[in-house]
Amino acid sequence: MVTGQGAIALQGVGKRFESITALADVSLAIPAGASVALSGPSGSGKSTLLHVIGALERPDEGAVTVSGRELGSLSRGELAAHRRHVGFVFQRFNLLPALTVLDNVLAPVLPYRVAFDKEARARELLAAVGLADRETSLPARLSGGQQQRVAIARALINRPAVLLADEPTGNLDSRTGAGIVDLLLALRAEYAMTIVVATHDHQVAARCERVVRLLDGRIADDTDVRAAADVGATQRRLGRAG
Repeated sequence: MVTGQGAIALQGVGKRFESITALADVSLAIPAGASVALSGPSGSGKSTLLHVIGALERPDEGAVTVSGRELGSLSRGELAAHRRHVGFVFQRFNLLPALTVLDNVLAPVLPYRVAFDKEARARELLAAVGLADRETSLPARLSGGQQQRVAIARALINRPAVLLADEPTGNLDSRTGAGIVDLLLALRAEYAMTIVVATHDHQVAARCERVVRLLDGRIADDTDVRAAADVGATQRRLGRAG
């Protein structure tokens, strides 16, 4: 089993919504610090898989372990604490329209006592996503790409070991979406996070180290992108040499 802060392990996970099977016997091990894309058609289980990792949904069977803690053994309060230390980025940004950019980033920690300077960290994150000069702007004054950058900064306010992104480029044009992927991967390296991205976009998926393809709630394929690229490069070299 994979271990360490940010490591994720699922064993025989199933989830149903009335008569619909969203996940069926899903077993998956993701080491700490990895970048993994979940691909597959709509309804294949990508979002549900993110939700069970982030404790937004409880599986009907199987075990989900994140950073060494089996989520099924946690109390309601412990699950709420777990969710505060997992970063979530969604397709629709989910910014609060009446709050400034700075206050949107602060929103997840405002009700809680924390061991860091909230505003200093929020400003640091806005600088990291290239929006240091937009602290007082309202979301309506930002482009879609800028709003997603605010959402990413907000997701990182608690320094999560795991960042879950559900179609983070789905509402963006291809150029802006590519910039968001660049940003996510750069922040993953800087903050030593595990990133799991659900996406329909094959170009986004190919930027991750690993692509797990889902179909009808089951894992249909699990590809190490780097290994596949290395094999392809070797074959091309051999072809030129021949």
